[in-house]
Amino acid sequence: MEIQGSKGIFVGGASGMCRATATQFAEKGGQVAILDLEKSDGAAVAAELGGTFMPCNVMDYDGMANVMGEAVEALGGLHFMVNTAGGAVAQRTLKKDGSRHSLDDFRRIVDLNLIGSFNINTIAAEHMAKNEPNETGERGVMLNTASIAAFEGQIGQVAYTAAKAGIAGMTLTMARDLGMLGIRCMTIAPSLFDTGLTAGIPDEGALQLTKDAAFPKRMGHPHEYAVMAIAIFECAMMNGSTVRVDAGQRFAPR
Repeated sequence: MEIQGSKGIFVGGASGMCRATATQFAEKGGQVAILDLEKSDGAAVAAELGGTFMPCNVMDYDGMANVMGEAVEALGGLHFMVNTAGGAVAQRTLKKDGSRHSLDDFRRIVDLNLIGSFNINTIAAEHMAKNEPNETGERGVMLNTASIAAFEGQIGQVAYTAAKAGIAGMTLTMARDLGMLGIRCMTIAPSLFDTGLTAGIPDEGALQLTKDAAFPKRMGHPHEYAVMAIAIFECAMMNGSTVRVDAGQRFAPR
């Protein structure tokens, strides 16, 4: 896919990895719509990138269809969808006091990360399917965000691990479902990145968190996620896989 003239929706685009991806996409000639919480910096980011901002809540499933539809209309099409929206909760399967993991909390994390991602993808695919294919038959690319916790979840991450593993697990099947339409589906599984809850951790703390990485022994920078995301969009052979962007890190149990 060629970025010049392409249209992209960036869910979670007001900050971090998604913002960095939207920035690189815009710098290469793409048009962007930033979707994020109303209280976010989405409006300022969109203005900076010459795009549009649409406030949204990814757990309002019907609302997301409306918001994404408005974004597609504003853009005049959709070729790239990047989703980094998500969250976690820290609870063991059985807590130290013997009580069970909250079922409501488990369901909420799965709804936010996995169900929300699936819903966003089906909406994006519906719009991409209306595109005229390019000269190689492509209509669009959907990119989701898992985590290396999907493969080496740490103690207390059982809900987050289940949700992110679900995102990684649906990637190939979704790519197969949409292959006949020329729509690709990929997932990036990052390690710890300097964004969100981990932003601003002192160097000593960051080094402790990333000591198991091969190289570099530091947290990732948002632009490094963006480099991979842009490469995925541009390379037609990138499809149906979850790519680790993790400096060779494998999470220890804690």
